[in-house]
Amino acid sequence: MSTATITSKGQITIPKEIRTFLKAGTGDRVEFLIDANGVVTLVPATADVRKLKGMIPAGKKPVTLEAMQAAIEQEGGAL
Repeated sequence: MSTATITSKGQITIPKEIRTFLKAGTGDRVEFLIDANGVVTLVPATADVRKLKGMIPAGKKPVTLEAMQAAIEQEGGAL
């Protein structure tokens, strides 16, 4: 089990074992999440841009602003 000490400025050093597990390094960001049971989880907030590849299906026609506005108005949320 890894532990860290909080400084007078509220800072901690994340133990090497945890940084390695998270693949986190200098300049990376992390998020602290609190679930419904009060459990705090530390997760990486930065990701390699190459992980985004394939998220948007190739060949799909982009939606126009007009089409987006029409969909919003159809659902009763006119701006």
